[in-house]
Amino acid sequence: MGRPRGFDEDQVVRSAVELFSRRSYDGTSVDDMVTHLGVHRGSMYKTFGNKRGLYLAALRRHIDQDVAALAEVTSRGAPPDAVERVLADGHGLGLLFLAMVERAPVDSEVAEETSRALRILDDATDAQKRTALALGLLLRARATAAVSV
Repeated sequence: MGRPRGFDEDQVVRSAVELFSRRSYDGTSVDDMVTHLGVHRGSMYKTFGNKRGLYLAALRRHIDQDVAALAEVTSRGAPPDAVERVLADGHGLGLLFLAMVERAPVDSEVAEETSRALRILDDATDAQKRTALALGLLLRARATAAVSV
């Protein structure tokens, strides 16, 4: 019988969402993951296979939790301040943005996941144009926030 896992897998994946949202896939080294997540390299590889495996787990969680939360609020026709509250509660779309730009063009699984996220948002808004506009506004706000800091 093997040793019991010494870490909370869900917590590691949540932390990986934050890490990849800030640094991107290519900007995050395995050493960064070990340091930030507090998981031994061997345990990480045993659980997730490799860096990409952890990234995919984080991206799926991000879509299932964060994108879905935003879609839920949007589908109810909530006012903009309700959407802002959802984003402020930690349901940002940073990882989705980075995945669409950085990894989707070169990784078919990431492309499938980002397409799934866009479908979730399209279904919530009932129109691709609304999703595109909303994502554009969120991306612009993210870019200008970094400048004003």
